[in-house]
Amino acid sequence: MTDTAARYLYLARHGEASADETALTENGRRQAVLLGERLRGAPLSVIHHGPLPRAEETARLIGARLDGVPLRRSEAAGDYVPHLPAREELPPDSADALLAFLSGVTEEERDLGRELAREALAEFTGPVDGEHPRHELVVTHNFLVGWLVRAALDAPAWRWLGLNHGNAALTVLRYAPGRPPSVLFSNDMRHLPEELRWTGFPPEFHV
Repeated sequence: MTDTAARYLYLARHGEASADETALTENGRRQAVLLGERLRGAPLSVIHHGPLPRAEETARLIGARLDGVPLRRSEAAGDYVPHLPAREELPPDSADALLAFLSGVTEEERDLGRELAREALAEFTGPVDGEHPRHELVVTHNFLVGWLVRAALDAPAWRWLGLNHGNAALTVLRYAPGRPPSVLFSNDMRHLPEELRWTGFPPEFHV
């Protein structure tokens, strides 16, 4: 008998958002409902969600398809830059493009993101206390999904960049005692019909 058990962390990006990001589109609401249907068979104990409306609405629509799974708002599940790399961390052939993408991040946003990223790792990762596995869902944003997948793979801190996640797609990580974290699957959209897949991505990413 051990004093810790496996954690199964389900990660979902919010559904497609309106242009001003204050709500979900009709497609986004459909995506959230379909993800909720897919998760009906999962033994979830809680749905964590970020504080922004698009994540909160997605979590609420998913929760409505489940039976009594509580919703929990978490600042650590919000939308932020988890790590702002220095040029020397980056591959020389892509440093200019990546730094240009991040050029609008302020010093305040950098510091807040760094702290929230630490909180997310502490709050959502690693085995859990007790004898029984725990299954948790985090409804969040593209950057945090990439950050947590990067951490599970023990990749360099900058490598959250490029780990992109579709709206209402699903990733599952496993943290078992005495074992390295596992990425069981990533960016899975099989619960969505073709017309609802790959939203949130530029056309060249659609495969």
